[in-house]
Amino acid sequence: MQKINWNNIPVDQVNDKMKRQFIYGEKIMVAKMEFEDGFTVPWHSHENEQVTEVIEGVLRFWFDDNEEEHIDLTAGDSIIIPGHRRHKALMVGKVVETDTFSPPRQDWIDGSDAYLRK
Repeated sequence: MQKINWNNIPVDQVNDKMKRQFIYGEKIMVAKMEFEDGFTVPWHSHENEQVTEVIEGVLRFWFDDNEEEHIDLTAGDSIIIPGHRRHKALMVGKVVETDTFSPPRQDWIDGSDAYLRK
């Protein structure tokens, strides 16, 4: 068993508008992220079930390639996204949030998450 402190986890500057830290075990990953206003996470899906909790700002989600309907999450709101469900997101204002994934995101661990590094 190892005690973990977020202050000791490296910050990954994924792109000019996104920073993240993450910890993971065999079956779960928790990520803390900060986004600048206007950043868009493009349409994507992944095998991982995802739980998103907004701490600050507004996080707007679209699902299933439908850009006519969206869900806005504000501080204290959470959403559970099943694995393989297509989604995209827009940051309205500065956004601070956590994502929990099961299983861990291998593309984040090995740095092959090119869709975020643009």
